[in-house]
Amino acid sequence: MDTYADLVFLGGRVVTVDAEFSVASALAVTGGVISAVGGRDDVAPLVGPGTRVVDLRGATLLPGINDSHLHGCAFGMATPPLSLDLGHPAVSSLTDVAEAVREAVGRVPGGQWITGHGWDTGYLDECVSDPSRLPSRRDLDAVSPDHPVVLYSFSGHATWVNSKALELIGVDRDTVAPPGGAIVVDEAGEPTGLLHEGAQALVQNALPPLSRQERTDAIRSNLATLARLGVTSYTEPGLGPGGDGIMRGALGAETLDVYRRLLADGELTARLGVLLLPTGMASTAEEFARTLTALGKPGDADPRRLAILGVKIFADGIVPNKTSWMHEPYIGGGCGSLCVGGETDTERTAEIDAMIRHAHAAGHQLGVHVTGDRACDTVADAFAAAMAEHPRPDARHYVIHGDFLTAHSMKVLAAHGFGVNMNPTIKWTVADMEEEFVGAERAAYAWPYRDAIDAGVRVASGSDAPVTSPDWRQGVATMMLRESKAAGRVSGPEQCIGLAEAIRTYTIDAAWQDFADDWKGSLEPGKVADLCVLDGDLLTADPHDIPEMPVVLTVVDGRVVHDTLRD
Repeated sequence: MDTYADLVFLGGRVVTVDAEFSVASALAVTGGVISAVGGRDDVAPLVGPGTRVVDLRGATLLPGINDSHLHGCAFGMATPPLSLDLGHPAVSSLTDVAEAVREAVGRVPGGQWITGHGWDTGYLDECVSDPSRLPSRRDLDAVSPDHPVVLYSFSGHATWVNSKALELIGVDRDTVAPPGGAIVVDEAGEPTGLLHEGAQALVQNALPPLSRQERTDAIRSNLATLARLGVTSYTEPGLGPGGDGIMRGALGAETLDVYRRLLADGELTARLGVLLLPTGMASTAEEFARTLTALGKPGDADPRRLAILGVKIFADGIVPNKTSWMHEPYIGGGCGSLCVGGETDTERTAEIDAMIRHAHAAGHQLGVHVTGDRACDTVADAFAAAMAEHPRPDARHYVIHGDFLTAHSMKVLAAHGFGVNMNPTIKWTVADMEEEFVGAERAAYAWPYRDAIDAGVRVASGSDAPVTSPDWRQGVATMMLRESKAAGRVSGPEQCIGLAEAIRTYTIDAAWQDFADDWKGSLEPGKVADLCVLDGDLLTADPHDIPEMPVVLTVVDGRVVHDTLRD
């Protein structure tokens, strides 16, 4: 034997995710590439004196997980030790949040900003018992009168600050919210401390931007978490000038430079795809085109490890803020709108059409943040119009989130080979609370996996971390069960999909989104050795048990980056 394998796996369930979703029992890795898949006899000749042989003992070997929508730097910044964890179940009430802030005040120097992430009114007792009760600066002022406090919601579309922060950023009753944003006020017209959508820039612009070291530490923290979860690839959906005002610039252009340095230093332990973010919300097509042209097309030093894939655009907002653009009104009225420049729906539609047309004609893949059903139809039609005007083979544009993707949208996307990037862990998180905004029927339909797959749309899954944890195991369980996090109620059972389909959204179909399905995303000879080992038999597990199945080994490009088998 001229070349022995570096790694050989035996005695397990090797879920190949090939075209037939075939299952083998053994696999070999040589030089970072899968060299054999089959049974014991197929890999035995490859075992040499330096080969590590792993007896899986019935465990499941999967392709490395591809979280196809994950803000890596922001996720690192939003999790301990770099930020307070204010998500469920870490906190259950406004009182718990105040106590967490009180403890932080005792740890940091006077005047230093205190940050936290993850609060969700759907899991805060006071807000659940009284839906009109919203977080307020008064909840924070008593525990932090002198430290400015900025707390980001789980969705990233709302920020909660105390009075000291309002003072420092210069927001008072006379402040006019930026376009596409809202400063929530009380009955007396005073700011409550809640800033929605574009108004969050008011606090972002007042915060000191992240230092290069802070960005580096955040990405390292993110990479360590992903390795423990078996995630070997992810998409940073928007880095560039449009992200400079989001989370202290975590989505800014400098973050891409930090990623490149980590790659050069051998520290990038997951493959990275990037969408460029030329402009943020409320921009015009003219501004978008000018900025995109200035960015040019950055070259990739190692496109299999760090690839600039395309461009991101924000089309509308999110349902809990009633900023998704809907065909039918929300409960309480209003239909939302597109979040680009323009005074009317017609003008805003023309702006989003022009942005999509420009980026498409320039040769970019497009990922468009769009959630409302009317906005989804608008974006799908804009994709099709751009393709008709400038035919391009295999553009692989996709809608990001697609919460209320319609039958019309699905038909258009499928006809042109476009995709959708859905978020099962967000479905799990918000299924109960969405009913108060759009009613039971629409809330149940949200994230229509079954319909999209049946329509022939390529579907990838992502966590949108730090909006939710990048735990794909919970995502798989949610796609199969459609059960909600808070109440455990089934939300839209007709949209359930099977285990094989769910796994594909995190592997081969996510690789398709990356233009990489010919070399990653399945366990086939010649493809890269990106692997995830899950303790237990995933194929026969009760879906309710999947989120607790431990990830025991993660391999990227043949290199072990997480290993509890040797502990």
